[in-house]
Amino acid sequence: MHAARAALSKAQRIVVKVGSRSLAGSDALITDLARQIAEQDGKRAFVIVTSGAIALGMARLGYRRRPKEMPLLQAAAAAGQSVLMQRYAEAFAGQGRVAAQVLLTHADLADRERVNNARQALAALLDARAIPVINENDTVSTDEIRFGDNDQLAAMVTPLVGADLLLLLTDVEGVLDDGGDRIPVMSDDAKIGTVASAGPGTGGMTSKMDAARKASRSGAAVVIAPTLRANVIADVIAGRDVGTLFLPHPSALRARQHWIMYTLRPQGEVLVDDGAARALRVGKSSLLPVGVLGVRGEFHVGDAVRLVTRDREEIGRGLARLTSADVARTAGKKGADLDAVLGRDAVVVHRDDLVVIS
Repeated sequence: MHAARAALSKAQRIVVKVGSRSLAGSDALITDLARQIAEQDGKRAFVIVTSGAIALGMARLGYRRRPKEMPLLQAAAAAGQSVLMQRYAEAFAGQGRVAAQVLLTHADLADRERVNNARQALAALLDARAIPVINENDTVSTDEIRFGDNDQLAAMVTPLVGADLLLLLTDVEGVLDDGGDRIPVMSDDAKIGTVASAGPGTGGMTSKMDAARKASRSGAAVVIAPTLRANVIADVIAGRDVGTLFLPHPSALRARQHWIMYTLRPQGEVLVDDGAARALRVGKSSLLPVGVLGVRGEFHVGDAVRLVTRDREEIGRGLARLTSADVARTAGKKGADLDAVLGRDAVVVHRDDLVVIS
């Protein structure tokens, strides 16, 4: 796997995610990250996805433990975000660079117009050689619009900025096997040990691995590496045996496909018959009512839906072109029978809006 590591030296756009637990463990971490990124000056563009606002706000507001109530979490985020950004701004100013704050909610990335606006704004910042510092907008986020944690946000930002490397920094060496040894390169049959999440953060190794696999589907390499290793960014880019490497998926999804598959939240399920499942897996067919057995949940035109077999196997996701009520009414119908229900031909999910799970 030396060649796979060596290929990391070609990365031109890199997303670096750093979590609350890492930030809580070192007051000098942000300053050191700014130094490491500045040392790559002129060679590559960097985007930071950061946690830490709630943890900093808890201290400022006198909370002894992380609150569970959403208003208190939002208050802590509001109190801590300005401090967090000030630290990044001062650290990068010391290196002659500009740090630019970008706050996002899941709703921003789930809306096609808003996600395109975010993509353009981030591209403009990178063109200006600024360092975008992205965090979830916890002050206005609720359970319904949260990313879950910033590992997931980093996986969504990776295709958004066209990154070819995602570096997930953590407080362990990387992904560990069931014997406690680091796994250098992740494979599907690796036997993973249990890594508990504790402290101020919300994510754990399971979330990082899930985020790594999602980001790899965009064509990016992903490395889960130890935050406090000296010069960890340079070492990863140089191809040294650091952390756990997830190789880019051989069948990378386009940005819009990745958005459908991993950013949008499915609002329902469409149950398909065996013939439709075979046709969809080929990847060149739309889903028509004749191949539908039924629906679960309620969805509207444009909503994301799961496509599942009668055995409950998910074969893909797509954007509905009919409501759940119309899909249910037309299930199994074609030709004159379909016309009698809708008065027209219909497509449940068009192939241009369909992503098949490989």
